[in-house]
Amino acid sequence: MNPKVSIIVPIYNMESYLGRCLDSLLGQNLREVDIIAVNDGSTDSTLQILNEYAKKDHRIKIINRNNRGVSSARNEGIKAATGDFIGFVDPDDWIDSRMYETMYNTAIKDKADIVMCTYTREFGNHSKEKIFNLPNKIKYMNEEVKVNVMRRLIGPLNQEVANPELLDAWGTVWSKLYRTDIIKQKNLKFVDLKEIGTNEDTLFNIQAVYYSNSFVFLNHPFYHYWRANASSVTAGFKPDLLEQWFNLYEIIENFLKTKNMEEEYYLALNNRICLNTLGLGLNTISKSNKLSALLKIKYINSFLNDYRIKRSFSQFQLSHFPAIWKVFYYCAKMRIATGFYLLLVAIEILRKTIR
Repeated sequence: MNPKVSIIVPIYNMESYLGRCLDSLLGQNLREVDIIAVNDGSTDSTLQILNEYAKKDHRIKIINRNNRGVSSARNEGIKAATGDFIGFVDPDDWIDSRMYETMYNTAIKDKADIVMCTYTREFGNHSKEKIFNLPNKIKYMNEEVKVNVMRRLIGPLNQEVANPELLDAWGTVWSKLYRTDIIKQKNLKFVDLKEIGTNEDTLFNIQAVYYSNSFVFLNHPFYHYWRANASSVTAGFKPDLLEQWFNLYEIIENFLKTKNMEEEYYLALNNRICLNTLGLGLNTISKSNKLSALLKIKYINSFLNDYRIKRSFSQFQLSHFPAIWKVFYYCAKMRIATGFYLLLVAIEILRKTIR
């Protein structure tokens, strides 16, 4: 008999965190799960830990392979999944014991193709819930799914731009439960991060949501997202991020074109491009980028003057922003590189002190 949920865990050198993650998965109130642990060429004791856990619980299925990256590992897990639904968990994170029981029961009761919960960010010495100012439960059906979820994944519109920090809060795959048939029948896959830099989750979700007829949002933080891991794939300076992100934007735009989507979806993508200058800037001032401050400002000036970014900002409205973000994106729009840099430094300090 197939499990109710297949949980896919892509793993690379996670000996310090893996036990905590696996304990939370095996401790789920929903017992009918299998855990597809994809060991992506780890060189530490990850495989030994997996083997020890697998001996104690037959629900752990190990796929051992050479290192090919997180997207490829998740794709490998999808191939092996036999559950009615699929969930994704990262190996340095953990989940509440009720997570998959609640989400699975919701999916069955509401005939949902995708169920989403919220999450808590864990910083080692404190926790902070990611706040979604929404009701406890929302259900979208048919065209509502595209209008309210898919479009939000592509980018913000109108007053939504006022909170750049929420840009990808809906895009994570680990906060969701997916009906397996949709993923397998549509042959949905994760794109390699070498091509798009980041946001492989969001890109996967744009397609999954497009093909879904029902989506349920649960405003409860079942997932615990560990932010204290310096070796995370999201950490560090990415020198090719600008071109990788434009590869990402091109893939999204081509998808919209093939589906004959309305103009508002393209405007949302344009707003994403503009808001993502924040990410480009934070990447540039990263401590792992060893350039001097002067050279960092010079690089910022070069990407703010990139014709593709200038074109996007020509359509970008600043009216919905609060004062600080209005100044920040005014500097980006007018290509004031030094002001943009100084505000980035201030934002980075604030992120570390109030997070």
